Amino acid sequence: MESEQLFNRGFGRNSYNSITSASSDEELLDGAGVIMDFHTTEDDNLLDGDTSPGTAAGASSSTHLLDLLEEPIPGVGTYDDFHTIDWVREKCKDRERHRKINSKKKESAWEFTKSLYDAWSGWLVVTLTGLASGALAGVIDIAADWLNDLKEGVCLSAMWFNHEQCCWDSNETTFAERDKCPQWKTWAELILGQAEGPGSYIMNYFMFTFWALSFAFLAVSLVKVFAPYACGSGIPEIKTILSGFIIRGYLGKWTLMIKTITLVLAVASGLSLGKEGPLVHVACCCGNIFSYLFPKYSKNEAKKREVLSAASAAGVSVAFGAPIGGVLFSLEEVSYYFPLKTLWRSFFAALVAAFVLRSINPFGNSRLVLFYVEYHTPWYLFELFPFILLGVFGGLWGAFFIRANIAWCRRRKSTRFGKYPVLEVITVAAITAIVAFPNPYTRQNTSELIKELFTDCGPLESSQLCQYRSQMNGSQAYPAGSDAAAAPGVYSAMWQLSLALVFKIIMTIFTFGLKVPSGLFIPSMLAYYHHDWFLFREWCEVGADCITPGLYAMVGAAACLGGVTRMTVSLVVIVFELTGGLEYIVPLMAAVMTSKWVGDAFGREGIYEAHIRLNGYPFLDAKEEFTHTTLARDVMRPRRNDTPLAVLTQDDMTLAELQNIISETSYNGFPVIVSKESQRLVGFALRRDITIAIENARRKQEGIMLNSRVYFTQHAPTLPADSPRPLKLRSILDMSPFTVTDHTPMEIVVDIFRKLGLRQCLVTHNGRLLGIITKKDILRHMAQMANQDPESIMFN
Repeated sequence: MESEQLFNRGFGRNSYNSITSASSDEELLDGAGVIMDFHTTEDDNLLDGDTSPGTAAGASSSTHLLDLLEEPIPGVGTYDDFHTIDWVREKCKDRERHRKINSKKKESAWEFTKSLYDAWSGWLVVTLTGLASGALAGVIDIAADWLNDLKEGVCLSAMWFNHEQCCWDSNETTFAERDKCPQWKTWAELILGQAEGPGSYIMNYFMFTFWALSFAFLAVSLVKVFAPYACGSGIPEIKTILSGFIIRGYLGKWTLMIKTITLVLAVASGLSLGKEGPLVHVACCCGNIFSYLFPKYSKNEAKKREVLSAASAAGVSVAFGAPIGGVLFSLEEVSYYFPLKTLWRSFFAALVAAFVLRSINPFGNSRLVLFYVEYHTPWYLFELFPFILLGVFGGLWGAFFIRANIAWCRRRKSTRFGKYPVLEVITVAAITAIVAFPNPYTRQNTSELIKELFTDCGPLESSQLCQYRSQMNGSQAYPAGSDAAAAPGVYSAMWQLSLALVFKIIMTIFTFGLKVPSGLFIPSMLAYYHHDWFLFREWCEVGADCITPGLYAMVGAAACLGGVTRMTVSLVVIVFELTGGLEYIVPLMAAVMTSKWVGDAFGREGIYEAHIRLNGYPFLDAKEEFTHTTLARDVMRPRRNDTPLAVLTQDDMTLAELQNIISETSYNGFPVIVSKESQRLVGFALRRDITIAIENARRKQEGIMLNSRVYFTQHAPTLPADSPRPLKLRSILDMSPFTVTDHTPMEIVVDIFRKLGLRQCLVTHNGRLLGIITKKDILRHMAQMANQDPESIMFN
């Protein structure tokens, strides 16, 4: 619903053929695709002669010269690339379609069957979307896990096994070295024949870096050659698409295929990124493709966005193993229009996706994610203070990350460095691999690291972080007054984790935004305490577990992610579903809200909104408040000293004059007035619909010439007997365009644009047309009010 301004350039170049070819299935409006559709409150207008029953314009065109045309005109009612849909018109079209189906369903059994199919098509499409999303997520998880282990070695007994699976059947593993078995060979063992020593370490180091660079190079090459839209997280574009903007091809078949393959490669390369955001993009691609199987959704962009909202819920469901969190994520973060039935269908899509992923069981732990954990130790009231401190850290980290990442992305756009995406990816991947290998916590993939930090230490854990557990005896957990419970490995691990944190913070800034699929790495915190510390000596009994370090890692991860994305409710529910315990809702809420407050103190934008603004997408964020006191006349065009507004008159223009206006301007639509003298508003006509109407009339009607009179009224004007045949265009005229007076406060105008999804609004004074306001005019005005360059924020 981004106001695809009618002042957008480039539409005038579209011929009828290019318009019809542009609506091809492959470009699946992909969340994106075309605008020009507009305020005609009618169904697919049959250009000039639409007599389809039920449409207001068609009914009023009974005397129309093209009444014989019964079939819809190809291209009318569709949109061009990088334009905005007309939500009001799309809803009118859907209501008319629904009325038509209901009126016919009692005529025959076939019509009744068609009405049932139409009623159930919404559930069918979200079911297919959930099935595909769950299946693809399982494939991505399995493939990424295998490729990640391939960097370190290979399973001789079965090449398709990863490291863990390779050692499952081995009888030669020990508890201390459970990951070592004869079947699994490191590259040093295969190439040099030795498992230990400097030569072995160097060989493993070299092969680790080689595979990381190979995966990164293959990923960026596939994206660059086959699907440029497959790069990045995808969530900023999904938010923009769900608001009504068209980005042709962004949710297409090629994008889906390349995104799935390159996401596996990007994760396996070891880059500091996550797969959660890209999985939302993958799920939305599935939803967009399946929507083309059902006319109810394929022919209506507003209805299609209901499917995409459900698909985004399914994407989060399989990314985090959190079906309910996925629904709330779709509602809170990405959806622009979210009716109640979309809530139900989103819930069902998330359920189906989670069920399929659970059936695949990609991690062999009967869980949807690798890092699922359960905590059973209660938290204490005094812990609320460190939880809030984690929230403060998360907010500071989020504000720092957003500013640093946006500054780097802006530099990438404005310098020659951005012209070499392959070189940039290779450089970042090389630095990541070289620095990551010596540290076991950066060498691990993201999910394994989070799992190790989230998991509580116990008798079966062999992590360095749990070495102090080995000194436990059956009667006394912590020898009183000593530090014997913490072995040297714990302190070593603390240093390694601290270095890993700094490394991940730095590399994530440069990684997010690369030309490969990249979600946000989930930074996690490590908690360490000693029972002799004053705080714990007062609250904790000696010999008892007082705090849960894994819980602090989980709360820290939630706080950091909340600081970066500014999510609240959905994030708490997602993390709650990961842990399976209601007991930690309060710590999570405290940390997440604190991180949002601290982050908002430095800027109210989350990372996704910041990237939307960076790319200049026409997105009106409903979370922003417009507090300025300007009026509609201060924003409308034309301004003082501008050229007059290009308008059409209702019945005294020739076809040649109309074509001249279209060819000499780049506006996407034209107000229609009674006459140049009166300036009384009649309606609004889209450039696209006018172009298609003229092409169609010339093809199907004889006698249309350059000096033919064009009229938008119900009845033809009185003409001399020797005049050529007139052309009636009333059916493409929006008779009820949205209008405001010149004294309307811009606060109200902005609210109207947000809530109704308008693309433009006409400004009048006592019924006389004064000017026009488009969505991009509003965005420019808001930028000016914020002391920004208005043109620097517009999409190019």
